[in-house]
Amino acid sequence: MLQIRKMTGADAKTVLPMVYGFYRSDAVDHAVPEETLNRTFQAAVTDGSLLEGFVLEDETGAVGFAYLSPYYACEVGGVNMMLEEIFIIPEAQGKGYGTEFFRWMEETYPEVRRFRLEVTESNQAAVRLYKKLGYDFIRYEQMAKDRK
Repeated sequence: MLQIRKMTGADAKTVLPMVYGFYRSDAVDHAVPEETLNRTFQAAVTDGSLLEGFVLEDETGAVGFAYLSPYYACEVGGVNMMLEEIFIIPEAQGKGYGTEFFRWMEETYPEVRRFRLEVTESNQAAVRLYKKLGYDFIRYEQMAKDRK
């Protein structure tokens, strides 16, 4: 059975290797410096941050992590929850933990009007899961300007 708990600073040795693995997978379309990933972890464990981190555990220990970031979305007239990242270690995939996490997320945040995530087209296993859970593609081209 999956347990989901708030991430703390003490989880760094467990979570950061999973974060690095996530960023070496087909779930992302470009590399991100470890310095940025470490800064993100720190934000996720800091009270008052715009980012919440969660550790996913079963009887064997930590099997994944997730980052959530809420914000107001004008086009839905309410809170949008961005699932920034979800990662489940390969040994724990196929056990329904992704589905359990999504169910937990939707029950835990009843005020959210839209749950949103990004997915690469090459990550077909994730696309199949998300579609099974009721997610559809929204057709936006994204643009970004990064500050150094």
